Amino acid sequence: MAQDDIDPDGSHPAVYTAQGEDAWLPSELSRGPWDPRAQHGGAPCALLAYVAERAAPGPGWQLARLTTELVKPVPVAPLTTRAQVQASRSTVRVGIDLLAGEVLVARANVLLLLAQQQLALPPDLPGWPRRQMLPLPRDCKEPVRIPGLPRGVSFYGTAMETRVAEGDAARPGPCGAWFRLAVPLLHGAATSPAMRAAAAADFGNGLSWVLPAERYLFTNADMSMNLFRVPQGEWIGVSSVTEAHGAGAGLVVSHLYDESGPIGLATQTLVLRERRPEA
Repeated sequence: MAQDDIDPDGSHPAVYTAQGEDAWLPSELSRGPWDPRAQHGGAPCALLAYVAERAAPGPGWQLARLTTELVKPVPVAPLTTRAQVQASRSTVRVGIDLLAGEVLVARANVLLLLAQQQLALPPDLPGWPRRQMLPLPRDCKEPVRIPGLPRGVSFYGTAMETRVAEGDAARPGPCGAWFRLAVPLLHGAATSPAMRAAAAADFGNGLSWVLPAERYLFTNADMSMNLFRVPQGEWIGVSSVTEAHGAGAGLVVSHLYDESGPIGLATQTLVLRERRPEA
């Protein structure tokens, strides 16, 4: 299938459409900022969360960890998944390969936990010092705009609705924002809380950029997300900070929230490179 045949009129109703049991057709709503032929990392991360949750042996399981290795740029082209499942009484571990043709482009390791009936925990347990990212999305108006990134139909600019909560996404440094999927992730399927969180968690490196995108690439080679509770509602808060080093590596740490408080943590390993001058 030619690139222009993926979604020629920009009217695709979702980021992906299933093409059978383990095959997926992305629309241009999956596109990322670095190359129009490649997907934003949040799109395949959310898809892999869907595949993992689908592999659970029954109801009552919650996604506690998703680690995605972004082996190659994930193309805006037909994809397939292969999953292996190991289950015990209280955990399910799912390994998933994401392929374009026969080429491995991403690999995920996912941990699902069997949800318990409400435990009788002691009151006022210690936790994270900051219990919420404020303002809440209903009180935020400014969308995330990162200098140097192209405009147009994309995952980050079209599929996601964004609202800056803290800091300034137009300036380098720590920043926090609320993210909401504005379209279905998978046509005809419900978007689960874990899928919403995975889609948002991959935005940390763009949100808390420290290097100008006009001069540098700061792509993430992976994304690891841990959730200690199921997110509630459509909005996911991401509060991120980036560390960069001259040897070419960087690290992003993102605290994740919903409108009720903390839900987890995400990290990204960055590959830092200077952009090649255009001929």
